[in-house]
Amino acid sequence: MQSPKTSCPGRGLAAKSDVAAEPQIIYSEAEKAERRALGLPPSEPSPPGILRPAGLNQSPVRRRAICAPEVLNEASKYGSAFTRGLRLDFPNGITHLLLSGTASVGPDGQTLYPGDFRAQCWRTYHNITKLLESEGATWHDIVRTTCYLRDIERDYQQFNSIRTEFFGALGLDPLPASTGIQAQICRSDLLVEIEALAVLYREGTVS
Repeated sequence: MQSPKTSCPGRGLAAKSDVAAEPQIIYSEAEKAERRALGLPPSEPSPPGILRPAGLNQSPVRRRAICAPEVLNEASKYGSAFTRGLRLDFPNGITHLLLSGTASVGPDGQTLYPGDFRAQCWRTYHNITKLLESEGATWHDIVRTTCYLRDIERDYQQFNSIRTEFFGALGLDPLPASTGIQAQICRSDLLVEIEALAVLYREGTVS
């Protein structure tokens, strides 16, 4: 397994000036009660870190974000509170790569190939490939995918054809486990999204 080469600068949420202004929130009494129960201000936005406990215990499981900014921007750049992926290094030498739902999105956060389902599929595989490469992994390390299609009845045959060609070209054997789901993906012009789990072994790691 190769050493990962990519770091992800600026992984926190974007500054307010970087994202569209949110409409004024009207907090119901029920929402106020639940926010208060969590230790948040009941009727105003929470300051960053307000719930972070002092002196957090260091877990033996190391975590860090996965990114491939040359092909896919960070979701935090447009105010979404998730990373493109998370690397978990366990003490027994096992590493999990949890890749968030990935779609046909470019380095500036733009949707690529609106209306072209096949091109969006290939770009999605391209983006996932680069996320894997950033951690020294390949599709041969993938153990599971979850595939979301906006219109599964219309597009599944093409999706399966492209996946079969791609996995065949890679020589994957055995094939990853997978589930296909019809879903209203986060943007109306995105037609397919795939999340994935990879498992790797770090040679030389002492249990």
